[in-house]
Amino acid sequence: MNLRRQLLLVSLLTLLLPWAGCEFIRETESALRAGQQQMLASTARAIAETFSQYPEEFPVNRGADFLVGDQLYGHTLRGAPVVDGYVDDWSIDDSSLQELRGTEGPVRYVIGVHDENVYVFVSVSDRSVVFANMQSPAYSDNVSVVSASPPYLDETIIFAAEAPGQILPYVQAPGGTTPEPSIEAYWQDFAGGYAVEARIPLSLLGTNVGIRVRNTADAGTRGAVSTTFSSRMPGALAKMLPELVTLADNHTQEGTRLIITDSGGWRVAAADKLTIPADSHATGRRNWLRFAYSALVEPGAEAAFADPDPQGRERQAYVETALRGQESAGWFRSGEGGRAIVAVAAPVLDGNETIGAVVLQQGTDAILSLRNEGLSRLMNVTLIATVLVAAGLLGYATWLSRRIRSLSQAAEDALENDDLRRKLPSAGSGDEIGDLSRSFANVLHQLGDYNDYLRTLASKLSHELRTPLAIVTSSLENLEHEPLNEASADYTARARDGAERLRHILSAMSEASRVEELMTHAEPEDFDLTAVLNATTNAYRDAYRERRFDFVSALDDAPMRGSPELLIQMLDKLIDNAVDFSQENDVIRIRLERDGDDYRLGVSNPGPPLPERMRTQLFDSMISVRKGGDDKHLGLGLYVAKLIAEGHGGTIAATNDTDGVTFTVSLRKNGG
Repeated sequence: MNLRRQLLLVSLLTLLLPWAGCEFIRETESALRAGQQQMLASTARAIAETFSQYPEEFPVNRGADFLVGDQLYGHTLRGAPVVDGYVDDWSIDDSSLQELRGTEGPVRYVIGVHDENVYVFVSVSDRSVVFANMQSPAYSDNVSVVSASPPYLDETIIFAAEAPGQILPYVQAPGGTTPEPSIEAYWQDFAGGYAVEARIPLSLLGTNVGIRVRNTADAGTRGAVSTTFSSRMPGALAKMLPELVTLADNHTQEGTRLIITDSGGWRVAAADKLTIPADSHATGRRNWLRFAYSALVEPGAEAAFADPDPQGRERQAYVETALRGQESAGWFRSGEGGRAIVAVAAPVLDGNETIGAVVLQQGTDAILSLRNEGLSRLMNVTLIATVLVAAGLLGYATWLSRRIRSLSQAAEDALENDDLRRKLPSAGSGDEIGDLSRSFANVLHQLGDYNDYLRTLASKLSHELRTPLAIVTSSLENLEHEPLNEASADYTARARDGAERLRHILSAMSEASRVEELMTHAEPEDFDLTAVLNATTNAYRDAYRERRFDFVSALDDAPMRGSPELLIQMLDKLIDNAVDFSQENDVIRIRLERDGDDYRLGVSNPGPPLPERMRTQLFDSMISVRKGGDDKHLGLGLYVAKLIAEGHGGTIAATNDTDGVTFTVSLRKNGG
C-alpha cells in the first residue's frame, strides 16, 4: 500500500470527532431532560399537595364498601348528540368504545355525560333479534342499565322494542315495573345485530352504573325460552368532575398538560395546554439528519402513548406507580425524533391513603431545538473538517511520495548513467527525507570512488607488474642457456608459459588505458558507417565459420565522423561476446538504423538472458557474467566498448529479448 493510501486511511480517524461530538450532544440532552424532569416532578408534587386539600372532590372509588362491581367511565361530550341509534355524532374517538363478551359476538358500548344527562350507546351482535310483544314482553332481546347506590337496592332501566325506532323504556324496581317517559331512547337495527342509544337524566341514576345485555333464543312459551346474559356488575361511574377541572385549569401553565386521576386511574380532570411542534427537520435541508436523530436520542415509548387514554383510564406504568404512592416519570418520543414528551406522576394523598394521581406532561421542543441545531452544526463542521483533513493529508502524501519517488529515481539514474557524484533531490532539506538524500549521496560517492578504483586497478596492476614480469621472463630466458637436467628444463618451460600468459593478461588490463589514450589523440575522419559494418561483417563470417552473421540496414550510406578503427574494435568486443554466449550455427544479427540525426547500432545473439541485477553493472571495469573465467575474460571487453561508444558521443545498453540478448549502441553522426 502506497503512502497516499496509508495517510488517507489515517485521515479516517477524523471520524472519531463527530462520534465524540454526538456523544457529547447525547449526554447534554440527557442532562437537560433530567433537569426538566426534576422541575416537572417538583411542580407535580406541589399540585398534588394542593389537590390533597380537597379530598371531598375525589368521591369516586373511595372505600371498599363503595365498590360493587366494575367501573364505567362517562366521557365528557362537547355537545348533545341526537338520539338516533348512531354514535358518529358523539365528540369522542372511535377507540373510546369498550367491549363486553356476548353470546354471538362482541358487545360494544360507551357512556357520555353532557348537561346533567347521561348518554348510553350499546351495539349488540345478534344474528336473530327477538322483539318484545304483548303476550310475553319480558321474553325478548333487551339492553338494561343497572343503577345502584350501595348499600341500597338497585333498579334497572330496561330498553326493549317491539320494532326498530323510538322506544319507551321502563324502570324495574322492587316496587314494580313502570314506564319512564323522561328517558329518550332509540332502537336501530343493522346487519348482524342492533344498537340502542339513550339519554338518561343524571338524577335518575345512582352512584354505581352497570350495563346488561339479554339475548333471548326464542320468543315461544315461557318454559321454552333460553336466555343468556352478557353483563357488567354495577360499579362507581367515573367521569370528569367540574370542580377538579377548574382547579386543574388554574394550575396548568402554557406548554404543559395536566391530568388528574382517581385511585383507580380513571381520568376525573384534565387541562391540555401542551403544544408539540411538527417535525421541523423532516423536510428540506435537514431531511438527511433523521437517521442521526434516531441513533442519538435515547429510546422511549412512542409519543402517542402519552396522550390521554381514549377509554378514560390511564394505565401507563409511571401512573400506576404513582397510584401506589410513589412518584414516577416517563419518557416518550416519536420515531422521527421531532416529537418528545417528558411526563411525571405524583400521588394525591389523603393522610396515608392514595386518592388519586397528578400527571404532568411537557414537550421537550426547546431541548430538541438546541440539540437539532447543535447536531446540524456538528455534522456540517465535522464533514467540512473531515474533507479538509483528508484533502490536506492526501496533498501532503502526494508531495511526500513525489519527493521520495524523485529521490529514488535520481539514485537509479545515477547508477544507470554512472553519474555517482550528482547532487540528489532534497539534499538541502532539514527533515528525514533530506537526511536520507544526503545518506544516499554519501553512499553513491563512496560507490563512485570504488568504481574509479576498479577502473584504474587494471592499469595500476599492469604498470606495477610489468617490471617484475620482465625480470622473471629474462631470468627464465637465461636459465634456458644453462645446462639443466630433464626435470629442471620441464619446470622452466612451464614457468615460461605461465609468464607468457601473465603478459597477455597485463596487456588486456592495459587495453582500456590505451583506448582512452587513443580516444584522446585520435584524429577524427569522415567515413561511411554502412560500408565499414558491411566489410567487418564479411570478415566475421570468415573468422567465425561456425556462426552465421546477418547484417541488416535500410540505409544506403551512413556518413559519420569519428575513428572507424576504434568503432571496429568496439564491434569486435560485442561480436566476441556474442560468439561466446551463442551455439554453433546460431545467427548473430547486426542492425543499423537511423535515430533522428544519429544512428542506432544493434548486435543480437541467441543465448541465456542477462541477470537483471547485472544489467547496470555489465559495462563496468572487471565485471563478467561468464562462468569459470580464464585469462581472456577479465570483464574488460564491454568496458572498452563502453569507452569507445561514449568517446563517440553515444551510449551503450544491453536488454534481454525473447531469443537472447541485444546490445544497442547509440552513435552521434558527428562523432561527439
